Amino acid sequence: MAVRIIGIQKDNGNHYNPYEAISAYQWVNESTGESKLNSRPTMVDWIENKNGRAYVKSDEGTVDCFVNTSASGNKFLQTDADSRSSNNLLNLPEV
Repeated sequence: MAVRIIGIQKDNGNHYNPYEAISAYQWVNESTGESKLNSRPTMVDWIENKNGRAYVKSDEGTVDCFVNTSASGNKFLQTDADSRSSNNLLNLPEV
């Protein structure tokens, strides 16, 4: 199953890495219309266990998310780097 991440929820903490400030991801399955808000650990586990794929979409294209780990050991989703900032997780609306 593939889901499109359409929003983020931040925990309002002061984080060196802004991706670590994301506490949850809002997503939609574009095939079924199902939509949910899942915590960061739930989404990380879902991707790491090969249960699915998450991506961000903009007018300019689609980019996949992958699991990254901070220097302090926290796992989070991040988008593959490209030349477009509009498909970056950090540019999604807060929910």
